[in-house]
Amino acid sequence: MRYVAAYLLLSLGGNDSPSAKDIKKLLTSAGVGVDEEKLKFVMSQLEGKDINEVLAAGAEKLASVPSGGAAAASGGAGGATAGGASAPAAEEKKEESEEEESDDDMGFSLFD
Repeated sequence: MRYVAAYLLLSLGGNDSPSAKDIKKLLTSAGVGVDEEKLKFVMSQLEGKDINEVLAAGAEKLASVPSGGAAAASGGAGGATAGGASAPAAEEKKEESEEEESDDDMGFSLFD
């Protein structure tokens, strides 16, 4: 991921086709180690490609990944009435508040 991030930073900085040497220089100047094999792999995958097209293709792939909101909405719409759907929601809130209270009983806080 660091190599892709460095490639993108260099692209945003005006270097339309950053080389492995450019990426290595950027990473080492920030104190980040460089694995030559991984850098070569990333460079081979990006060779001859426009970074904007690569990002657009990645966004299309991510659009097909299900998210938590879509799964919850489809599960609740499977024949439950509006009145029946609100009761479990109230129970969940009650359970969450009880769980939060139990954290207070431990005698310490994360921020103490």
